[in-house]
Amino acid sequence: MRTILGLFLWLNAGVALAASGPTVLVIGDSLSAGYGIDVDQSWTALLQARLEEKGYEHRVVNASISGDTTQGGATRISSALENFGPELVILELGGNDGLRGIAPNVMKDNLQSMIEASREVGASVVLLGIRIPSNYGERYTKAFEAVYRDLAAQLGVAWIEFFMQGIALNKALMQEDGIHPNTDAQPILLDNAWSVIDATLASRIDNDN
Repeated sequence: MRTILGLFLWLNAGVALAASGPTVLVIGDSLSAGYGIDVDQSWTALLQARLEEKGYEHRVVNASISGDTTQGGATRISSALENFGPELVILELGGNDGLRGIAPNVMKDNLQSMIEASREVGASVVLLGIRIPSNYGERYTKAFEAVYRDLAAQLGVAWIEFFMQGIALNKALMQEDGIHPNTDAQPILLDNAWSVIDATLASRIDNDN
């Protein structure tokens, strides 16, 4: 219920904010939905503050849902694009695909459809890569991680290799479940993603000028 309420509030806030500036749309899972922490302490909320600090006029709409997969994202992205008309779409999905053992080629197809749908409406895309534990087997793990790298190369997508870099193996930055980052980890998540987000927005501004 808390996750659904948080999404409802973010989406309705986005409707009001979108009119006052370009939109950054985040479509992710629990890592971006603020699972287990206050939503206003999540990295997406910190992103809004960072954008304002750096002089960007963009407003962040967080359409992330805990437990979501790439299939879920692919199913709902069209309505999100229509509702918010984003200038930038940040895709942070795949972790739950890996945990469920979904075939990497299926995951890749879903992410590709989301990238293409975003570009069709004129949005730039940033892809946040995820890794899974090695106990899923070397073959599956390598195929899973290759999805992000291959999509970035094939489609020319701006990306980072591992969104949870510096966090995943640090117990002090994880919640008790050992899966979700805690409040202290949120600024690190933002820092991990910031360089590619900043570069992508700056490039759009330069091209528009």
